[in-house]
Amino acid sequence: MKINNILISQSLKGSNSPYLELSKNVKIDFRSFIEVKGASSIDVRKQKINFSDFTVVLFISKNSVDHYFRLAESMRFKVPISMKYICQTESIAYYLQKYIVYRKRKIYIGKKSFKDILPFIKKNTSERFLLPSSDILKLEIPKMLNKLNISWKRAILYKTTSSDLSDLKKIIYYDILVFFSPACIKSLFENFPNFDQNNIKIATFGKNTLDAAYKAGLKIAIRVPTPEFPSMAKALEKYIKEYKKK
Repeated sequence: MKINNILISQSLKGSNSPYLELSKNVKIDFRSFIEVKGASSIDVRKQKINFSDFTVVLFISKNSVDHYFRLAESMRFKVPISMKYICQTESIAYYLQKYIVYRKRKIYIGKKSFKDILPFIKKNTSERFLLPSSDILKLEIPKMLNKLNISWKRAILYKTTSSDLSDLKKIIYYDILVFFSPACIKSLFENFPNFDQNNIKIATFGKNTLDAAYKAGLKIAIRVPTPEFPSMAKALEKYIKEYKKK
């Protein structure tokens, strides 16, 4: 038995994508199942958000960085040099250089999860924190912030919506579908309400995606990350090799 076709539910990212090596042995298609739509300045004002009220910005994604600075510019808010930034990961902090000069800013960097940046927040409890996010936010994040007894507010600066996948008429011909967020699972069933998994293998990244897939009634063949396979590409490579032996 052999895996011939894989559909990755996100766009191909960069020329160094780990999937490029895998695609030498199996056909891989990339198609974003979700779209990000930015909020307008009117949307921000409706939330009673004034960027000048805050002294620290909590960044949990690159999208949150883009839309914070986009809206700051459109609302004619000049981000002060004194603004502090707490970034959930190193890659998000590095991405900040697109908008600011590192040496002139105070930046705190976490390792991986939101929990990693809590010590930095605790060291700055007298500050006023802004959390830019999408309309989808992990429930545990507000819970953690509320326990700290700090002044903070969430600003929904962009929304995640399902892409139009009407061009994927042959989705049933893929051997593996790969999902990275609950929104991607939602998009699958919004676009294909009568989707029948049959022999299609499902791969999920992260606990929330796994839970959403189970809730949707899907059977999961590949779960990532694990101690053995922290990346999806490596997990797929191993699964394809093992599947050939069946």
